Amino acid sequence: MANLPSTLKPVHTAVALVEMAVAKHNTRYDKTFLKAVLAGVMLSFGGFFDVVLAGGSPSLNTSNPGLVKVLSGFVFPVGLVMIVLQNLDLLTSNLMIFPMAAIKRAIPWWGVLLNWIIVFFGNLVGSLFFAAVLAKSDGLVTVDPYLTYVRNLAVSKAVTPSWDQILLRGVGCNWLVCVAIWQSTAASETFSKVIATWFPVWVFVACGYDHVVANMFSLPLGIMLHANLTTVDYIKKSLIASLIGNIIGGLFVGLPAVYFYLDDWKAGGLLDAEEAQAEKASDTSSQGK
Repeated sequence: MANLPSTLKPVHTAVALVEMAVAKHNTRYDKTFLKAVLAGVMLSFGGFFDVVLAGGSPSLNTSNPGLVKVLSGFVFPVGLVMIVLQNLDLLTSNLMIFPMAAIKRAIPWWGVLLNWIIVFFGNLVGSLFFAAVLAKSDGLVTVDPYLTYVRNLAVSKAVTPSWDQILLRGVGCNWLVCVAIWQSTAASETFSKVIATWFPVWVFVACGYDHVVANMFSLPLGIMLHANLTTVDYIKKSLIASLIGNIIGGLFVGLPAVYFYLDDWKAGGLLDAEEAQAEKASDTSSQGK
């Protein structure tokens, strides 16, 4: 490990992402689901930090909303950093790495859809748990100024914009999130992974883009607090549109990576690998190149 470079070259990063997908594909489904539940909780910690900052600053929101967006973007990435460092399963990152692995025939195509379904529901369970128990039931956001902010946030995210606007915001969001995953994978030590993850996520939050899993916390929380948004409308308009947009955004990072760096790379043998074997193969290939 002492000979590892501080930053992997793009081709080695692309290989590492494919091998990461193989390891996840070969993980037991119950473990994948529970890791996705924890990822939903971790991302919600970042979302809740955002609510505390922005919701607790009503006068600043009125006088300088741009500054509040920048500050909110700065605190939100803490959730994704925890996910990256704990190697948990977040749907939006898997929207990139699993198609990359399937294109290279390292995993079967049915494995892509199966993983997405398991991780989607795991992330949803974790996010709803956090919203109901760690944000609402403990009373932390049930009084103003937080109550009004959460209600207004749900409306501004899922009612005011059109369906196609939410979809496009989803594209921008996961484009940046997957850049963060790419950069954190390329980094070989913890501090570099934190910095590499932080900045792209900071940008997506400050710009107001839509992350399907982050919205699984903030929008249901608004519904629980009686925002002018129904569960059906949230699913039909926000969840579906942001999910499709996030898929497209992930492909905008993953497909060029396959084209640029993996054109002549063969993934032979990885399909039958166990999780630990695949992780070992990733470490070996990183040291040897």
